[in-house]
Amino acid sequence: MADHYDDVETRDPAEREASLFERLPEILKQAAKAPAYAERFNGVDLDRIGSREALATLPVLRKSELPGLQKGALPFGGFVSSSPGSFGRLFTSPGPIFEPETDALDPWRAARGLFAAGFRRDDVVLNTFSYHLTPGGFIMDSGARALGCAVIPAGPGNTEQQFELIEAYRPVAYCGTPDFLKILLDGAASSGRDVSSIRRALVSGAAFPKSLQEEFSARGIEAFQAYATADLGFVAYETPAREGLVVNEDIIVEIVRPGTGDPVPEGDVGEIVVTTLDPRHPFIRLALGDLTAVMRGTSPCGRTNMRIKGWMGRADQATKVKGMFVRPEQVAELGRRHPELGRLRLVVTREGETDLMTLMAETDGPNDALANSLSASLQSVLKLKGLVTFAAPGSLPNDGKVIADERKLG
Repeated sequence: MADHYDDVETRDPAEREASLFERLPEILKQAAKAPAYAERFNGVDLDRIGSREALATLPVLRKSELPGLQKGALPFGGFVSSSPGSFGRLFTSPGPIFEPETDALDPWRAARGLFAAGFRRDDVVLNTFSYHLTPGGFIMDSGARALGCAVIPAGPGNTEQQFELIEAYRPVAYCGTPDFLKILLDGAASSGRDVSSIRRALVSGAAFPKSLQEEFSARGIEAFQAYATADLGFVAYETPAREGLVVNEDIIVEIVRPGTGDPVPEGDVGEIVVTTLDPRHPFIRLALGDLTAVMRGTSPCGRTNMRIKGWMGRADQATKVKGMFVRPEQVAELGRRHPELGRLRLVVTREGETDLMTLMAETDGPNDALANSLSASLQSVLKLKGLVTFAAPGSLPNDGKVIADERKLG
């Protein structure tokens, strides 16, 4: 059995990086045909956006903003230059967010992740992701069929009918949430149904703890996870090395400080930002609202692309203090005003019936003048008074949190 989907996965990282950024300017020009991107790129020489440093100068597009932007310019918020009728399928996902699917063979770039999970030509795949309105079912379906698999479009729920399908078609592979796979296995065990044909699984859409992975393995199923979204398809996927998730080909992943578009040092936890190189429907610096960190080195499986640690929480840490919202963007502004500081962490607690804010700041030179200046900046930016404390460089948690709400309410 071949270990890799193709030679692209094992090429020299420098070659991959050069290829991505050589292609990027033309993708940006394609994106700029859409009015919303044209406005965002106004005054930018797109031919000069040929490196990670240059890409980081473009504004991020926050996924959380898409519902409002699309509502103002239906259906795609002005970020797609083609008409809806020129696409293959049209979807909606919670938000609502409207998404088109191109007519490419594997439009969501799922085949590589499925291949890494052991899916092969002529396999029968039970796909339990939903085919109704959302793209989840079609993401897996198109990737599996691109590999030459036959797909049972089962969708979620209705376990009795699922058992009938499994016993009739004998699928060797499963796509769906890990939770539903456990429901199927437990239900089959209690009712005497035979689901023993399933030997491989690609799961997504829910937490996949090691304990559940080991339970599936004990039942004869090797299950791997993927990080995918309804907007982008497969962003990263697990491989047999079981060391993080390998970033997919033909996309650029950045990890930025929450509330900014500024890349963090390698290894720091930050928000996932993705640029896709699909000329029909490019996304440029889409900030997904999820936290992760880059893992150093390359995977023992032989794939040489960047690895990430997987989902590590949400980047949207906005919270209310004394009736006013405080946001990661405001903490980032404090960092810009005081570049001599390291990590910042705004801790919100409660003292009696009063909210209390404390800004923790890393510095190797704490002094009263800096404390007073930082206190003034805190009040100026957040419009609220708060305490300031200093911490040694590198001592604050590397968890991507810039706002920690530690109140015990209710």
